[in-house]
Amino acid sequence: MASLSEIVGCANEYLRVGEIGDWDNALNGLQIENSGRITKIGAAVDVSTRVLKRAAKKDVDLLIVHHGLFWPGLQPITHGLHRQLKIAFESDIALYSAHLPLDLHPIAGNNAQLATALGLRSTIPFLEEKGQRIGLKAKSSQSRDEIVRKLKKAVGGTVKAFNFGPTKANTIGIVTGAAGSEIYRIAQEKVDTFITGEAPHWAAVAAEELGINLLLGGHYATETFGVKALAAHLSKRFKVPWEFIDCPTGL
Repeated sequence: MASLSEIVGCANEYLRVGEIGDWDNALNGLQIENSGRITKIGAAVDVSTRVLKRAAKKDVDLLIVHHGLFWPGLQPITHGLHRQLKIAFESDIALYSAHLPLDLHPIAGNNAQLATALGLRSTIPFLEEKGQRIGLKAKSSQSRDEIVRKLKKAVGGTVKAFNFGPTKANTIGIVTGAAGSEIYRIAQEKVDTFITGEAPHWAAVAAEELGINLLLGGHYATETFGVKALAAHLSKRFKVPWEFIDCPTGL
């Protein structure tokens, strides 16, 4: 049996939570405490009623998520928020959330894990946000078709490919989640093949004008990697089992 305080301390240090800037509503770190003992870790992309119910049924007492409870900002504890807190309190589930610290981590991060799945080496951080570089880019000699094939396998689903760049990639940029709106900044980094989760409509037009391959693997799907990697790391460190709770949003 592991203690909540030990696991949280380890996670905070591993992810450098206190050093990495983020949006205020991310509220990285421990968001809900429990009675203090941890016997099973759950990992999910988002916290929701559905996720918490599944976590309770699986006897999870520490839930690690990428998007925490407070993304909507200050709100009354009614309806969905009240329901989620009730489940967490009654089932003694602690909640730990990590957004940008988990995106940009060099080992467990969403970007690093996806880059590894795509066979990219010698990646370098790029695209500054909140005081740090949040994406990864790498030189590549892979064909565009090969990258798409690997991306489909990595995310376990479909990929929307806007093939307006070279058929053989020279520089690949990865920013998981919803970074499609950054496409003009991406182009300034000399990236010709940009991989992210989702994008606004106008980004597809911009990709054509810029001559960039824009590959969308899904917001949810591209952000499953980090919570899994963090849960696995903590599971090994504290010798407690972990399980991924898969609740896709469809985006």
